[in-house]
Amino acid sequence: MDLLRLATAGSVDDGKSTLIGRLLLDSKAIFEDQYEAIETTSASKGYDYTDLALLTDGLRSEREQGITIDVAYRYFATPKRKFIIADTPGHVQYTRNMVTGASTADLGLILVDARQGLTEQSRRHAVLVSLLRVPHLVLAVNKMDLVGHDPDVFERINDAFTAFATRLNIPDLQVIPISALHGDNVVSRSEHMPWYEGPSLMHHLEHVHVASDRDLVAARLPVQYVIRPKSDDFHDYRGYAGQVAGGVLRPGDEVVVLPSGMTSRIASIDLFDHEIPEAFPPMSVTVRLEDDVDVSRGDMIARVGNAPRPSQDIDAMVCWMTAEPLRLDRRLVIKHTTRTGRALVKDIRYRLDVNTLHRDQDTSELGLNEIGRVRLRVTVPLLCDPYSRNRATGSFILIDEVTGVTVGAGMINDAE
Repeated sequence: MDLLRLATAGSVDDGKSTLIGRLLLDSKAIFEDQYEAIETTSASKGYDYTDLALLTDGLRSEREQGITIDVAYRYFATPKRKFIIADTPGHVQYTRNMVTGASTADLGLILVDARQGLTEQSRRHAVLVSLLRVPHLVLAVNKMDLVGHDPDVFERINDAFTAFATRLNIPDLQVIPISALHGDNVVSRSEHMPWYEGPSLMHHLEHVHVASDRDLVAARLPVQYVIRPKSDDFHDYRGYAGQVAGGVLRPGDEVVVLPSGMTSRIASIDLFDHEIPEAFPPMSVTVRLEDDVDVSRGDMIARVGNAPRPSQDIDAMVCWMTAEPLRLDRRLVIKHTTRTGRALVKDIRYRLDVNTLHRDQDTSELGLNEIGRVRLRVTVPLLCDPYSRNRATGSFILIDEVTGVTVGAGMINDAE
């Protein structure tokens, strides 16, 4: 059974948490005592309905304000697929949380209120989904019950968003009218909207094809750990463990170990306690080589003839996540796949306005939640690909040297 990672986004009060609660409830993914607890809480607040948003808004401040602040992850499964949902905040000041939740998503789910139509935040989140190269996008037009299930309202929002999306990099777009509160078109098709001929949201989530979204051409295995068992039965065993970030690896393949450039062939690929004939993303495996090659954590195993070029000059889009601005000549720790080094900010080329896509080149810093194009000089060669080609080897995080706090997330445009 395959896995779909999806991230929700949208303006405040568009119903993201309620929609996730409805998905969990209608797919039988919550326990009776959980449902009874939110029924009791809803009644104590004077609601005449069960507030399904309480299933995901777990922080006390979220429940008090009725908003989402932190990224909430929920897991559930249907007979066809497993799901991981990241419920991300809608407020502008929590953009960094939305970037965090969407960075690993296969599908972005943006909600809009049918009464409000497209807002600045709707467009902002669509730009972020495009920037993060999330391959599939669903626009859920929520609260259709509050506009009398009017098809004209839906078509107006559909046309406006489709026109806006043509300016972005969104390969797959589906627009669905729903009512999260009442369950219309969430799991089952709605009787109130017979004019809508497309799939329900759950049907689309179960059948959207994501296997081909990963790079299955350029083989990449960042080495996380060198395995040398101390048991007498395995005294000659030397394996290199990590999560496959791209391509397909098979025994007999000629590979190169970077950055040393030493070559060998794959002797076997182990998964737990048995050998497997091939490995592909996102499998975590242990690779054994035919030759005794010096391999350590932070190295990368790639196929000969299709390997990344080690680079210390990185051009990237960076989302800044802390109150102290990113300025020129600032020194930071950079973590890319399993490799860690130090980075110096050499240039801030422009700040991106994610509402208008305008590039402000007259800038010398990036503030909290801002996104800009930055050039970094790194102390250790990074074994990277452009983010547009491989999201795993094309991304990194920036860490404050003193506090150890993650202060930025980057998407590599190019490496020199």
